Amino acid sequence: MDSRQDLRSTVDGLMPELKELLGQLVAIPSIAFPDYPKENVRRAHDLVADELRKSGVADLQVLNLPDTSPVVYGRIPAPPGAPTVLLYGHYDVQPSGDESLWKTPPFTPTEQDGAVYGRGAADCKANVVAHIGALRAFGGKPPVGVIVVIEGQEEYGSVFDDYPAEKPELFQADALLICDAGNIRAGTPTLVTALRGVADVFVEVRTLAAPVHSGQFGGAAPDALLALMAALATLHDADGNVAVPGLRRDTWTGANYTDAEFAEITGMAPGMPLLGTGPIGERIWYGPAITVIGLDAPPVKTAASAVVPYAKAYLNVRVHPEQDPAEGQRAVIEHLRKVTPFGIELTVTGGDVGSGFAAGTTGPAYAAMREAMARAWGTEAVDSAMGGSIPLTNSMAAANPAAEVLMLGVEDSSCNMHGFNERVLLSELTGVALAEAEFFQLFADRMVK
Repeated sequence: MDSRQDLRSTVDGLMPELKELLGQLVAIPSIAFPDYPKENVRRAHDLVADELRKSGVADLQVLNLPDTSPVVYGRIPAPPGAPTVLLYGHYDVQPSGDESLWKTPPFTPTEQDGAVYGRGAADCKANVVAHIGALRAFGGKPPVGVIVVIEGQEEYGSVFDDYPAEKPELFQADALLICDAGNIRAGTPTLVTALRGVADVFVEVRTLAAPVHSGQFGGAAPDALLALMAALATLHDADGNVAVPGLRRDTWTGANYTDAEFAEITGMAPGMPLLGTGPIGERIWYGPAITVIGLDAPPVKTAASAVVPYAKAYLNVRVHPEQDPAEGQRAVIEHLRKVTPFGIELTVTGGDVGSGFAAGTTGPAYAAMREAMARAWGTEAVDSAMGGSIPLTNSMAAANPAAEVLMLGVEDSSCNMHGFNERVLLSELTGVALAEAEFFQLFADRMVK
């Protein structure tokens, strides 16, 4: 039996214990948001640390940072001449939301039709389990050096987002496996090569000292909400493409969604058109998006017959992975400041920004991972991107400017991460654990001097 068959059979044999571990982790409501019990976060941390010790990571420590959940940090020394691989994931999860909208209790792991349902099953506890599986496939003695970084506050954000760039000596590796992503569709091994940047913009308008009777004064009294709506309408053209000068959009050549697939994944109403024109990947990964995510205006239920004196909108701006998000933010602010609907000036301000990321894909780690994925799934890997962001990626890359950054994971486009009925397919967990194990061997073979 060759080594490829050995690894596959070994990982298959590990799946019962990995599935049990995933269930134990999902059962812990490790929500790091304020006002949630911190003991649950600590329980998840301790379980991950214990399982990593059982997987050969003897050199384990806790990184305790201000106002931040404990970070599991561990190392396995590299064999002579072998490269080092950093494995990243997180054990915290999003809040469950209205639990009555879940088909199964969010913190009761439930296996159905080849999937495990529960909050955090896909994002990101199965990725942590995949790391453990890859280490156990080699009996805790992989052919590469390993640094393991499993944080506990990714979903809420913390000072750890910037920590690797401040302490680069702790994170030196030849390849970084950022496992908080996934396949464009189940069964299609996918490397995420780009992340869009993000910026917040706030637009507000005040026209009157107080509401005035719409019957007596409407038609001449300046309506703040109407002015705001007119301004927001200038952000897109008639087809729904972003119409703000200075926001970058390029041709996307990687994997893509079909219109029907995208409509199903997003739960679009029947007959609902997509926004914008061109390939979907170009629209959601390699071009800008401007979304109104909040609006201060009188709610319909309590609305009075009055001209609205004040309104405010919160815009979430996504920019091309290689565009400076501050530059994109300025472009939106300048555009809106030039807009004076009905002669009314707007107050436009910027909020937080987060950089995007574009990976180099021509090095030995990418070549090894593409082969590893092909072995694990039996089909060639494709490139994809994410419209969202992984805050730690840029800090890790800054700490390790010579390292290759590979983003992958157990998630697929239908896993409902952050939503109700989140689930991970056991086939994807198996695939990632096997691909990671294969990668260790292939990368070592390429790099050992």
